[in-house]
This record gives sequence, C-alpha cells and structure tokens, in this order.
Amino acid sequence: MSFANIIRRKRAIILLAAAAVIAATWVFLPAPALYESTSFSTVVYDRDGQLLRLNLARDQRYRLFEPLPRISDDVVQATLLYEDRYFFDHPGVNLAALVRAAWTTYVTRTRRIGASTLTMQLARMRFNLDTRTIRGKLVQISRAVQLERHYSKSQILEAYLNLAPYGGNIEGVGTAALVYFDKPASELTLAEALALAVIPQNPAQRAPTRAHKLPALYDARDRLFALWRAEYDPDDAQSALMTLPLQVRHPHQLPFHAPHYVVGASARLMPGNDSGDLAAAHTTNSTLSLPLQKDLQRTLSQYLERRASDGLKNASAMLVDTRSMHVLASIGSANYFDAGISGQVNGVSAKRSPGSTLKPFVFGLAMDQGLIHPMSLLTDAPKRFGVYTPENFDRGFMGPIVARDALIYSRNVPAIDLLNRVGQEAFYTFLADAGVTGMKPADHYGLAMILGGNELTMQELIRLYAMLANGGRLRDLVWDRSPVTQTAPVRLMSPEASFLVLDILRQNPRPDALLVGTSLNDRPVAWKTGTSYAYRDAWTVGVTGPYALAVWVGNFDGSSNPALIGRQAAAPLFFDLIDTMLASATVSNDIHAAALATAPDAVTEPLNLQRVDVCAGTGDLPGRYCPGTESGWFIPGVSPIKVSSVHRPVHVDTRTGLRACHGGAPHTRREVFEFWPSDIVRLFRQAGISVRQPPPYASACAQGTLAARGMAPTITSPAPRLSYMLQPHRKEPDQLPLTATTDADVTSLFWFVDDQFIAEAGRDEALLWTPAPGDHHIQVVDDLGRSNSQMYRFEVAQ
Repeated sequence: MSFANIIRRKRAIILLAAAAVIAATWVFLPAPALYESTSFSTVVYDRDGQLLRLNLARDQRYRLFEPLPRISDDVVQATLLYEDRYFFDHPGVNLAALVRAAWTTYVTRTRRIGASTLTMQLARMRFNLDTRTIRGKLVQISRAVQLERHYSKSQILEAYLNLAPYGGNIEGVGTAALVYFDKPASELTLAEALALAVIPQNPAQRAPTRAHKLPALYDARDRLFALWRAEYDPDDAQSALMTLPLQVRHPHQLPFHAPHYVVGASARLMPGNDSGDLAAAHTTNSTLSLPLQKDLQRTLSQYLERRASDGLKNASAMLVDTRSMHVLASIGSANYFDAGISGQVNGVSAKRSPGSTLKPFVFGLAMDQGLIHPMSLLTDAPKRFGVYTPENFDRGFMGPIVARDALIYSRNVPAIDLLNRVGQEAFYTFLADAGVTGMKPADHYGLAMILGGNELTMQELIRLYAMLANGGRLRDLVWDRSPVTQTAPVRLMSPEASFLVLDILRQNPRPDALLVGTSLNDRPVAWKTGTSYAYRDAWTVGVTGPYALAVWVGNFDGSSNPALIGRQAAAPLFFDLIDTMLASATVSNDIHAAALATAPDAVTEPLNLQRVDVCAGTGDLPGRYCPGTESGWFIPGVSPIKVSSVHRPVHVDTRTGLRACHGGAPHTRREVFEFWPSDIVRLFRQAGISVRQPPPYASACAQGTLAARGMAPTITSPAPRLSYMLQPHRKEPDQLPLTATTDADVTSLFWFVDDQFIAEAGRDEALLWTPAPGDHHIQVVDDLGRSNSQMYRFEVAQ
C-alpha cells in the first residue's frame, strides 16, 4: 500500500471516529449541568456599586458569575475573534480544523495543535478532561457535542466566559474585570477587553499582575488588535489607547472594607448551584455607603487615639436612614485585625447592657397611658419599691422635677417610679414586640430593667430610636438593596408620644466640651446616654433629621473602666460622628433637604397635640393663684390634666398669725401659700430652698370642718403589696419604721394598729414599731382628721 493511501486511510479513520462519536453523543447522552460542583465567590458592594469585598470560592479561586448581557460586547467579540471565529457556525466541533490539527499533530508531527472550539474548551474545563491523548480528545469532542445538543450558543458562550482561566486563581471574565481593573465586565475599554481575550489561551504566561509577563500579554494583544482592525476598522483614538500601559490591580490589593458587615453578608449568601440567578445568589448590594463608612471609621479611630490615656480602646457605631431603614454605616470594632481588643467581635450585634438608653421609652409609654405629659411633676426622692431602693447616678436627689427634666437629666428614681406605674409586664411586652431577643422572664429583671438590667444589641437599640423618628412604627433594618419582602411596621407607640420624647431629647444639653466646636454642632439632635453597671459600657444613641446614630464604647471582655460613662466617653464620639456625617457629601444635601431645623412648635397636623400653659413647677393647669406659667405640650384626651392645688389661699388671723377657721371673719386677711406634700417639703429643706408653707390652724377650729380640706396622708412605710418576714432568732426584736407623706398644713400624725392607738409622731418623724406575726391593719390619721389605712402581712422566717 502506498504512503498516500496510508495517509488517506488514517484521515478517513479519524473522520469516521469523530463522526461516530458525534452521532452517538447527539442521540444518547443526556443534558449535563453547566455548573455542577462549581463553587462561586461571594461579592459585596456598597450602595453605589463600590467593591467592599470579594471572597474566594470554596476551591480557593476567585470565580464570579456574570450573565452574558452584562459582559462587554468588545470582550465577547474579541474572544470569538481570537479563539473561535466560527463559533456560531459549527455544532461544537470544527471538523476542518480538527482534521488539520490531527494531521500536523499525529501524522506529520510538525507541531502540536489543539483545534479546540470554545465549546470544546468549555467541555475540558467543565468535565476536567486530559485532552493530550487521542482518547481524551475524543471524549472532549463527545462532551462538546453533548453541550451543543442541549444548550444554546449564548448559554455555552456565557459558561465559557465564566469558567475560563485569566491568570493565577482568577476565573471568569467578570472576575478578571473586577480584580484587575476594578470595574464590571460591562464597562471595560477596548484595550482592557482585548487584553482579557488573549489570557485564557496561555494564562500562565500572560497574567497581567507580574511585570515580566506583560510583554507576552502585550504581544498577544497587539496581534489580536491587528485582527480587530481588519474586522471592525476602529478609529484612530483606539489605536492611540493601545499604546498606553494597562493599569492593573493585584489580587493582594483587593479591598476588605466594613469587615464585620461583609463577613456576615458573605455567610448569608447561598451556595452555588445550577438553577436560579447565580449572580444574585452570590452578590450582596449592600445599603452601606463606603465613603461614609470610611469617614466614620477614621473619626472613631482618631477619637480613641485622643482618649487612649483614659483607657478607651474600643468602640462600635451604626448609622441608619430612618426613612428607608437602610444601614449606611456599620462599625463593629475599632480595628477588625487587632486581636488585643478582640477586634473580630462584632459590637453591632453583640448583646450589651444598654444602661439608661431605654428610659425614653418608659416615658413614651407613660404618656400613651395618660400617666404624664412632659411638664408633669415627678419626685426625685428616696423611695422604696418593695425590697428595691434605687439610687441616682450621682447618689443625690433633685426633689420635685418635671418629667421633661427627669428624662433630660436621666434621673433613675423618677424613671423607675414611672416603670412601676406603667407596669413591668407592659414594658417587657414592649421590648418583646420590638424584637429584643434572648430575654429572660420579666420577673428576672424587676424594675432594674429600665437601668440596663436586660441586654440588647446595638441593632435592637437603634431600631427603637428609629421607631421614634418614624412616629412610633417599628421597622426592620435593611442591609441589602436587593428586593426583599419587608414585614409590616409594628405600632409600638403613638405618633404624639414619639414626637414628645424626641422633643425632650432635643433639649438635652450637650457636654460642655462640645459647646466650642464646628458650626455643624448647632444642628438639632435628640440624644440619650447610658452607662452600664460597674462602668462596662458607655452609650449614646440619638436622632438628627432622618438619621439615627448609635455609639458604644467599652471592652468586649466586659472589663470595667471608671472612664466608661456615657456622657463622658460615648457622647463626645457621638457628636464627632455627627459632625463627620453632616460634612459628608453622601448626606449633606439630604440633611438640608430634610429640614433638620424644623421647630417643634411648627408641628400641627396630623399630630393630636396642643400647646397649653401650665403652672410653673407643678405641671398642672394654672389655678387662680398660680404665680407664673410656662408652655408645654399636651395630648388632648390622653394627657392627665387638673388644676394645680399647690398654691392655695389661706385666711390668716392678723392678731395671732395662725390660720383662721373661716374666711371673712374680723381681723383676717387672705394670703397664698404653697401646699407641697411633706416629702417634697423635706427635699426643699435639704436643698436649702425656702417654700412659703401655711401656718397651723387656730386651736379653736372644729376638726370635723377641717378634715374635708386638703390631701389625706399616704403611708410610705410599710411598703404596700409586700409580705414582711420576721426574724425571731435575733437578739433584738424586728422594728419597722412607720412613715407617711402628708399635706403641707399637717404637724402631727397619729398611728393605729388593729384599731389600737400606738403613738403620736411629727409629720417628718419615723415611728418605730415592733410587729407581731400575722395580718395587721395599720392606719394613720393627721391632726386635721384625714386618714389612710392598709393591710399588711408579717410572717416568721423559717
């Protein structure tokens, strides 16, 4: 047989084998999954599309999925021109090219040619084939035909562009565009597109991240550009751009912004599969603003540097747009990479004691229940709630104080008294409805719940303050701009109470150190501080315009520091961040558009609020003898309202200076005195404040007539609703003080137990009494005949 015949026979065998493989594949092989067992990277962007983090896939490769419509036409056309210009004309295998390759590779052995189409290259990558042997090449052909049998050309081209190697551990043209050029594949220039198109043919020698490999990349690109010019005739400007060096980013330079957020976001993304939207499944388009995040992070770090001498080492912060509930910035710690401060702990989601930051919500609930309005008079005085005797932060008491000032100055005793009146269970339900998780049963916390006895996360806390800005409607935080189903807002507080609480917090004076600062500091800010027990957590949370900001300063290990006081450690950082936020281009125009400086007085509709004049210092409607008034907010039909009875007219006998029995008698004149309860008078006296109290009645006055006037005494000890335990084994018998609050005109109290007279005591004097086991009826009668009584139980301790 001649040599020519041998050659023709081999060629025929190759063609017949290829044809047989193609035919069998076309008929029998089922559809393979294009991305089976292929893992993809997760990627997180900020709200404007700036890259926050690109994570490795499970096989330690950077591999993103990019739909074909979002890939530049230049990349697609350049790839086809360079790799497979007849892609849309063959059935997965270019038979003519295959024969030429077989001839030169196996017959003449002049050089090794692959002749692989894009479909064949996809088959090799998808099925991990060794195509250097005839058997491997035949399997590749079979798989290529199988892919063409079941998928469209667009699907195959899309899969190739997402799986092709682009140097190192970078796969997929979308990944290469993002890593090398910091842009999506849809925005590549022609020079960048041509460079990427030539890399998959020889990724080891043409990867653009090493300077010594750039000549090989540029040579291949120039050859492709010559083909491009012949095919598409580009303008001269494109030719000029081809002479410029590529600006390439190395994978080691990939950013890692907002690390606490992106770690959580990446963990939430779904694993790779071959169904659904692969790009969306592995991408988070966050609500974070990268410029704002950077600015706030820098401000926070600079603050901690200034306060390092005070032992302040760590802080967290969170900024939310209350209108959309988008999280604009989230700083989990001062430094994610600092193990010394446990920097990888996310302070935004960590449970911490909130200190006094929950007080505003007790005041709001009390307003909704009709217990108080902002000018209602409360008492900041020693008080016992069962076995609990709370103290203020400064260990002192301010005496009578209006609700507005009690909240502004964060007085513990009035807040606890309000919680007692609102109801511990009601406030516990409020927190549960607000989405606070991990709470123990309500009776575990007691009234100390309002002082930070239960723990919250910063996310839970800022939602509550955003709720105030949203008129009492609680909404979910939004971290991802992808379309999601939002739950309906939960009404936790009335719009009126929400407004009043914020109005009070706007009047909270800033720390003295902040009064001299930038011009931005005159913006109205509603804010509240909190300090946890033993100085472990310092908080400041507030609202300015449509934005809510929360700041925490402390240590993740729970160690205490006397400097960790909300007003001293967290408030200065809070206002530094406010200034930074207001100066940011991201929100500055929005801040002005939101009309931050709108005065509370301008609020009319649709809030059911009215301004009313109240008697200064009492919070009640001014009576005829009120010496002065001030304006305050009032919720018609809800807020408690009565005419002030503190200032009352008294007829005084001009001869004796005593109080006359009746008005209009000879030798009498009418004078106005202040009728404060005895406990408040005692506080006034301790504070050195003089109040004009009424003189005693003349002895000739009939007591029966006098008893109908004024306030009856109220027993303050023993405490109501308590059972007392007696200790019989003690050497000294148990003694219990009997005390009561009286009207201003009382001088003496008479105590009775089980209808038996015990003793007489002054109105400010505690009478010691030794109780016996059993139930006892205790009654107190003042010297004007007014009385009060309660039942108490005394048991013997076992």
